[in-house]
Order: sequence, then structure tokens, then C-alpha cells
Amino acid sequence: MDILVSACLLGHSCRYDGGSKRCEAVCRLADVGHTLIPLCPEVEGGLTVPHAPCELRKTPDGVRAISIDGVDCTAQYEAGARIAVEKAQSSGARVAILKSKSPSCGCGTVFDGTFSGTLREGWGIAAAALRDVGVRVIDENHVANL
Repeated sequence: MDILVSACLLGHSCRYDGGSKRCEAVCRLADVGHTLIPLCPEVEGGLTVPHAPCELRKTPDGVRAISIDGVDCTAQYEAGARIAVEKAQSSGARVAILKSKSPSCGCGTVFDGTFSGTLREGWGIAAAALRDVGVRVIDENHVANL
């Protein structure tokens, strides 16, 4: 099965802080015949590595991706989400394993936009876009449920 995977979970140094979050349980899926397709919506949408951390903030104009410096990065997040959907459609991937709590990839829980470490219910911008086109989206903590 072809599976889209947050590139940071595969050990790619693409997170906002220049690091990765390699997840062995995710990487081992390749050993049992799955094709893992790396995806980093933030980088593919135009953000640099490293970049200022961003969180999703609810505003009167909808949810916006705002950096800790107050810069609105929503356009880059939305561009990355479009690329994620294109990758899913071109590869035929019907499953995505994405990084929990990320403003791009969070699956059901994201940081609340206050940069206080507080979580709220919600979906990252790319995760929501993939879900909306019928891709099954889970985070690295639910790989056993595949």
C-alpha cells in the first residue's frame, strides 16, 4: 500500500527547528511491503528550515497559521496542503501518517495559537485537506491501527 508520511517521521530534518521526529514504528512499515511517500507540507509550501514556530489561531476570517513573531503564514500552509492532496491523488495513496499536533499535519489535536503549549481539538491544514478528499489520516501514535 502507498502511504503518505510526514517526512520528519522518516528522519528528514525538515521541522520548523531544523530537526526530525523519526518514528521507528512508521519506518518499519516499509519492511512489510508498504511504499512510504515522504511529505512535508510546510517546506513544500514554501517555508524555510528552520523557520519560526507557527500555531493555528481562530480569527474572524477563519483559522490562520500565525508564527510566534506574528507573521501570517497561512498562504504557505495552504500551498503545502494543495501539494499534499496532489501527491495523494497522483500516487493513489489512500492513507496518510502525519505528525501529531502540527499546524500542517495534526490529526484531531493542534496547539491553540497562544504558544503556551495548550492543545485544542482541530486539524492541521494539510491533514484536513487530505481528510476532505477521502484520505484516511492518522498520526504516528496510531500506526498500530492501520
